[in-house]
Parts: sequence; C-alpha cells; structure tokens
Amino acid sequence: MSILFSPLTIKNITFRNRIAISPMCQYSSIDGFANDWHLVHLGSRAVGGAALIIQEATAVSPDGRITPGDVGLYKEEHIEVLQKITSFIHQQGAVAGIQLAHAGRKASCEVPARGGKQLKENENGWTTVSSSAIPFNPGDAAPRELDKDGINQVIDDFKTAAHRSLQAGYKLIEIHAAHGYLIHQFLSPLCNQRTDNYGGSFENRIRLLMEVVKAVQTVWPENLPLIVRISATDWTEGGWDVTEAVELSSLLKKNGVDLIDCSSGGMVPHQQITLGPGYQVQFAERIRKETGILTGAVGMITEARQAEDILLKGQADFILIARESLRDPYFPLNA
Repeated sequence: MSILFSPLTIKNITFRNRIAISPMCQYSSIDGFANDWHLVHLGSRAVGGAALIIQEATAVSPDGRITPGDVGLYKEEHIEVLQKITSFIHQQGAVAGIQLAHAGRKASCEVPARGGKQLKENENGWTTVSSSAIPFNPGDAAPRELDKDGINQVIDDFKTAAHRSLQAGYKLIEIHAAHGYLIHQFLSPLCNQRTDNYGGSFENRIRLLMEVVKAVQTVWPENLPLIVRISATDWTEGGWDVTEAVELSSLLKKNGVDLIDCSSGGMVPHQQITLGPGYQVQFAERIRKETGILTGAVGMITEARQAEDILLKGQADFILIARESLRDPYFPLNA
C-alpha cells in the first residue's frame, strides 16, 4: 500500500493521506478580510484530495502583514468569512489549518504583482518592527527594535489570533518561524543583535518562539495539532544553521509541538541556496532522525513517486506541496 495515501493521526485528527497544501500568500485581501478568491483557492485543493489545507500566512496584527493584501486575524470581524472557508474544506474530507504569522521587518511591502518594494507611510505603508534595527534590503527604512512591551504585545497577538482560529473552525495551527519573518528575525544572529534576554545566546534567540508557543497553548486545545514552520538554515555564513534547527526542534517536541515543517532561507537577500528537486528534504530527514519529532518535507516536490520515496526512506511524515498544487489543484487525485 502507498504510504503517501495512507492515513496519519496526530492527536485527535486523522489525515486521510500524507499530502498537505503549503500556505501560499494570495495578496488578495483588503484590511485582512478573506473573500471568495480564498474560498475557491483553498476549497479547490480540498476537493482535489489533499489531506491538509494550510491557509496562507495570516497576520496576527495589522503591522504584521507582508503587504496590504494579506489575510489577517487581528479583528473579530475576520472570523465570519473564514468560518465559511473552513466549513467547506471540512465538507470535502480535508482538514483546515492556518499559518499564523508576523512579517517583522519584511512587512509594509507592495504586493509582488506591483513590484513588492517597501511602502512608505505616505504610500499606504507603516513602520516595521524587528529584533534589531537592521533593514532587510539596503535602502529600506530601518525597522523599530521591539522593546519588552512590544515583544509582549506580539506574544499576545499570536495568542488572540490562535483563539480566533479556533472560533473560525481551524483544526491545526502552524506558527510561522521561517523565511525571514519576525520570529525568524529573533532566531538568526544575522538579524538579532540584541544584548538583552532575547539576543546573543541560542537560548535567548529562541525565547520569543518558545513564549509564543506557550501562549498559544493556553487557548489552543491539547487534542488539536500545533506545528511550527522553521527555516532550517539561513544558507549564509554566520547565520542560523541546521545544528541549531535540530536543537530547537528537540525543545519544541518537549514543549508539546507535534510536527516541524522544514523549510529554509529567507533571512537575507544575499543567501546562497543550492536548488534542486527535494533540496530541503535533507533538513526534514535530519530533524526527524535526531529528535524523533514528526516532520514535513517541502521544496520542489513535484511528482507522486518522488513524494512516496521520501516517505519510504523515512525522511519525513508529511509532504507539503505548493507550486505543484498551483499547476494542478487536483494533484492528489491525479497521483
């Protein structure tokens, strides 16, 4: 029997197969509100046979949006439309998940279709925040370094968004700690140059993520999956690396996280990534073998046999696809 099409149970949720749709920003919202585009985008992939549909990076606060077109959960009013989406996904036998995110210094940008440049405040933009006052791109406005009150607000925003996620009907939360966004900006020494309890040592740099996880767990039911997406490496000398990713994953497992979604990169524009089919599977494999936590593999996985082989070799427990699902929303059924 195919492992790819065998069920997987995590806590009280049984996934019908091992195929998940990665969160993909659609840049199609106004003031954080999802709409019919999101219903069709996410719903069609549930109809297409995937077991888990993870909604795009959903901002926990207005200033946490990458662009003004991002979905958010920073208002009670956002919940109603999302309930329609989760209900439809569940009617198709799939599980609705949501990725909660804060973009940090990579926020306040134009949507990619219009160039993606950083927006000034008089251009419908806003002041960004980060672990340290270091801009992502040369020439960008420097972000404001978060003080303790600001950090506490971020943690509370994740907690509140998690509670709203439950109200909206999601059955899985993914905390976004990858791709150079705010939590990753605390993890990586390339961005984090703080000298307080949130900077310097490994223990200090992971503190924000661990506190976010703990806060989310106070409102998220113990019987529903909680997962974390990380960048396993910055692909840059002196940055966050795989050894630290393994250590972090071990701690997350001990603290009740169910699966690590293993991506990479996004911290700095001068990263040097070695691309190729399944180029990030190595990270899922190493983390899985060295910590015992469930892992998800992602990155240029485009064929069913390729996905099956990853599972057969014990390199991961879940296969996350993104670009291939854009090309073929019915990839699981066709596979």
